[in-house]
Amino acid sequence: MATLLLTSCVSTRRVDYLQDMVHGSQIEIENRFEAVIAPYDQLSIRVMTSDLSGQNLAEPFNAAADNNGGYLVDVNGNIDLPTLGRIHVAGLTRLRLQDTLSYMLRSGGYIPDPYVSVRFNNFKVFFLGNNTGKVIDIPNERCTFLEALAMAGNVDQFTRRDRIAVMREVNGHMVMRYLDPRSSDIFNDPFFMLQQNDFIIVPNYNSGTLRNEFSYWMSLATMALSVGSLLTSIALYRSIKNQ
Repeated sequence: MATLLLTSCVSTRRVDYLQDMVHGSQIEIENRFEAVIAPYDQLSIRVMTSDLSGQNLAEPFNAAADNNGGYLVDVNGNIDLPTLGRIHVAGLTRLRLQDTLSYMLRSGGYIPDPYVSVRFNNFKVFFLGNNTGKVIDIPNERCTFLEALAMAGNVDQFTRRDRIAVMREVNGHMVMRYLDPRSSDIFNDPFFMLQQNDFIIVPNYNSGTLRNEFSYWMSLATMALSVGSLLTSIALYRSIKNQ
């Protein structure tokens, strides 16, 4: 009985997500998020055209991507493309890069009507916690903090939800922010929308904290049982006396 009481009281307070939200709550979030290309990203770039004369010119782009598994963005944010040479891509979204490459191929007279497709080959989020690690592949290049927790599937009642960290490289510095999924404030956090190569670090409560809380709830449970036993004894005594 005491164990059941402890489990129900502690898990509800620690575990429940978005505790301050009610039926009909509406919170505006950034739904037009686009990942930005960064050094060490690996990009898949495909060039296509409906013009027969341009198909031979498009082939080197695709062959280079197929042979190398994609174009690696170097430390300076550049990639080297056939025909077009070195291009600075860091800071661009993939859609912006598609438009840029299409314009360069068209305006340079290389391919009359190019269609360029750019995708991230390495959009991953790294999950560290509960004595384990996991790499989460994001197929659609858009992932929220809550979605990543769901995909990781390794957050239990012993997780300190007030200290779940998202760590990200920003302008050459590793930046860490704590996000608490029990509060709707996370929707307004700049790290709620994850970027490629973010780390999610999940800590557990230490044994001392668990022992203290266990002792607290056990004391309450013991007191409740004692009071209950006393009341039962009084009721039984009165019942026997009145007979």
